[in-house]
Amino acid sequence: MTIRVPPPSVLAGQRAEKLAELRALLPRLDHVHADAGVLPFGIGAIDARLPGGGLALDGLHEIAPQTIFDNGCALGFLASRLSLRQAKGMVWLVTSPRGLAGLGRLYGHGLNALGLDPAGLIMAAAGDETEAAWAMEEILRSGAAAAVAAVTGGGMDAATSRRLQLAAASAPCPLFLLRPPLAAPSLAAITRWRIGAAAGPRDRFGLLTAWRWYVRLERSRNGQSGSWLMEYDHASHRLDLSATLADPALSRRPEQRAKVA
Repeated sequence: MTIRVPPPSVLAGQRAEKLAELRALLPRLDHVHADAGVLPFGIGAIDARLPGGGLALDGLHEIAPQTIFDNGCALGFLASRLSLRQAKGMVWLVTSPRGLAGLGRLYGHGLNALGLDPAGLIMAAAGDETEAAWAMEEILRSGAAAAVAAVTGGGMDAATSRRLQLAAASAPCPLFLLRPPLAAPSLAAITRWRIGAAAGPRDRFGLLTAWRWYVRLERSRNGQSGSWLMEYDHASHRLDLSATLADPALSRRPEQRAKVA
């Protein structure tokens, strides 16, 4: 489902009418009860770097591609996190024209391959970054979202990022921002992730068997930074460490394995 976000600049009466329509839609969804806590990766090496052992459910998390050529990887990482919240209710995705400039139109089958069920996703199309920020705040304060994400294309001032962080904390509801690679970081973000493409494993026919990404945790408030090589299995919809990192024996050089043996 896709809805159009009313611009904040419209006449007060028109904006009130559009806002009433948006709020009328929200109660018809399965209401999400407050469930403060964390969203763990289920991977000890990563969860140990995050306060509470996972992504805070009451905060702002920022994701950015390493380069403009890594937009798809960053979107895949975002989708893999959002999919874990769909059991709790509807997930909202706010988009702006500049945010989708490097991604094109989102494709239902592609999102499904990343574990994100289109049937449990509502998209809100904003006309610009200001409208996108307004829509995120309204959705968060509605209390009817299991998670909110936004694909934005510009910078975000400190006041806006703090306001969104407060809205996410009051819900509580995780807010994920997918930003361009060179965008100034959000000062209020609890975590900041940088995602890049890596060569994936292939079967004997040369076909890709899993997507592989370089994942770097650049900021973790009250936690630690880190970097990992990760694989996403599109069959099981599971994100995990690459086999060479998950198994210490495989990460050693051949001569090192020989010594251990």
